[in-house]
Amino acid sequence: MTQSNNPLLSVSISASYAGNKPVLRHLILEIGEREILGLAGGSGSGKSTLALAIMGLLPPTCKLTGKVNFNGVDLLSVGESKLRSIRGREIALILQSPTAALNPMLRIGTQLREAWRAHKPRHDENEEIRQTLRCVSLPDEEAFLRRYPSQISVGQGQRLLIAMALLHRPAFIIADEPTSALDAITQKEILDLLRRCNERFGTAILVISHDLRVLESICHRVAVLDGGQIVECLAVDALLRTSKHSFTKSLVHAAGRM
Repeated sequence: MTQSNNPLLSVSISASYAGNKPVLRHLILEIGEREILGLAGGSGSGKSTLALAIMGLLPPTCKLTGKVNFNGVDLLSVGESKLRSIRGREIALILQSPTAALNPMLRIGTQLREAWRAHKPRHDENEEIRQTLRCVSLPDEEAFLRRYPSQISVGQGQRLLIAMALLHRPAFIIADEPTSALDAITQKEILDLLRRCNERFGTAILVISHDLRVLESICHRVAVLDGGQIVECLAVDALLRTSKHSFTKSLVHAAGRM
C-alpha cells in the first residue's frame, strides 16, 4: 500500500502477546522516501506496537514474525548491536509525553550530549546541539541547557524530543501521538515543525494519531489500522472523499468531515 516504487520502509508483520489474541495480523505497510504517512486507529488498535516493532523495542513477551525492511536491511533478522547502530542514527522515535521520555534527574544539555555521543564522537557536539535547538525554535544558550525537564513547558519538552530525534539527521522518524498532550496553538506549532523537518532535511515521517484532523493537516497519505490490519491507505483528500471501510468512515465522521 504505497505510491513509491522504492519504499524506504516496508513492513509485513504479525505480533501477539502470550495468552492474548494477536495485536497485529499480517499487517502490511510501506513508506516512501521523504513521505509523511499518517497512521490512524483507535485506542488499543496496535499503533504503538507497530512503532516499537519497527524500532526493535518490543518486550520479549511479544512474539513478532515477518519482516521490517529498512533501506534494504531486515531489522528483524539483525542482531542487537546492528539495531543500536541504526536506532537513533537512521531511525528515531518521538514519544507523546516529554514527562515520560525525558530523564527528570538530568539537565537538558546532558541528555542532548548523551544522545549525540551514542553515535558520534565528542568533538563538535556543542555546535551541532545548538544548531539543532535553533532548528526547533528552542533557546541554544547555556542557561537553557542547564535546566531540568521540570523547568520547561510541555510544548518546549515536545520540541526538545524532536531536537533529540533530529540530532543525527535520520532518514526516518516515528512520531507517536506527538501532539496529544498539547493545547491547540502548541499542537499547530509542533505539526508545522515536523513539516519543516520533512522539507528541510528530507526526513520521512510516520505520524501516529487517533485524531484524523491532525493527520489531515500534515500527511501525504493516511493508513487506517483496525483489527490489527491496515484496512485502507489513501491520499488524504481521497480518504476524506472516498473512504469505503466502516471504521475509516467513523474516523472521518468523528473529525467532522462528513
